[in-house]
Amino acid sequence: MKIQIVLEPSDEGGYTVYVPSLPGCISEGDTVDEAMENIREAIELYLEPVEDDWIAIEGILVKELAL
Repeated sequence: MKIQIVLEPSDEGGYTVYVPSLPGCISEGDTVDEAMENIREAIELYLEPVEDDWIAIEGILVKELAL
């Protein structure tokens, strides 16, 4: 899966990075490489399913889709 991210120079130094297609998915880093690593982790956590949020309804199917 490929996803666009935006890196903005921070006033304090380093970079703020966010994912426009994932509202609220934001991170930062002192270097571009660090910011990229941090946003990768943030994206993985953002997309991780939270099983407690699932509502068990009779007849529903839960499948996994690899992108």
